[in-house]
Amino acid sequence: MSLPTSSRRRTLLTTTAALAAGTLIAPLAHAADGWQTATLPLATQREFTSAITGQHYRIFVSIPPGPAPAGGHPVLYALDGNATFPTLALMARSAARRPRDGSPARHAPVVVGIGYAVDQPYSIARGRDYTPPAGSAGPAAEGGAELFLDFIERELKPLIATLAPLDQTRQALYGHSYGGLCTLHALFTRPAMFQTYLAASPSIWYGEQAVLANEKGLGKRIATLASKPALMVTVGELEQPAANTAARDEHTAVAARRRMVDAARELAARLQADNALARVQFQVLAHENHGSAMFPAMARGMEFFLG
Repeated sequence: MSLPTSSRRRTLLTTTAALAAGTLIAPLAHAADGWQTATLPLATQREFTSAITGQHYRIFVSIPPGPAPAGGHPVLYALDGNATFPTLALMARSAARRPRDGSPARHAPVVVGIGYAVDQPYSIARGRDYTPPAGSAGPAAEGGAELFLDFIERELKPLIATLAPLDQTRQALYGHSYGGLCTLHALFTRPAMFQTYLAASPSIWYGEQAVLANEKGLGKRIATLASKPALMVTVGELEQPAANTAARDEHTAVAARRRMVDAARELAARLQADNALARVQFQVLAHENHGSAMFPAMARGMEFFLG
């Protein structure tokens, strides 16, 4: 005697569920087997200790596939490479294939992430490398940006040049937070070092705004160059409390004193008025705080550089 239709349907569903459980759950008993370390396509890394700074760096490099353009690859150097390199490496290829403005595909840049080996305190290492000299206004263990920029110029750039043909007229530096501070310091003191400077959420407040000490001489330094560099400054909308916001806690009070948004906007306005740079672009990233602003800043910066 055959089962009613509803009974047959329940039997079929029960059998299907049992088979699914058998095929899906059984392998999960060995879920710890077979996993491998994930790798980023077209990316390599190495570690070495700088003879200039004494720091132990982990350098990440992504080189686009295929032949280099006639003048060599453009190249983007990214600070905080442990965090920024994976995103920028993938973003570089995507931005080159699909420009936001609908123009023809562009050649992807070489991306170089400047990071640190994990056997040292990360915050201490970047605090020393990314901060400009600030005298008594800065911590004694910091203020090593000059040596760090020497390391990039004299040790790292020659090393990267052995890996692929590079376009020496299309080099960019990206940095966020203290990295953005270092990017501004590099522009103000060594404007010929890169042709594009991408300063994301720069910590202009550091050392009583010590980085601005070299801003006034920028025009004279640039006047001696064959071409003017370009600058993009970005900052998250939520990095500074609104003017009518009460200081609910110490974090809000500190953010108000640092004036991240206002300081970045005022700097960009001054540099635009000076007309010493080829381009100055300023963007407030809506709904972003200090941490989250890093990612849209990378996207905006990549387009600014390649464009």
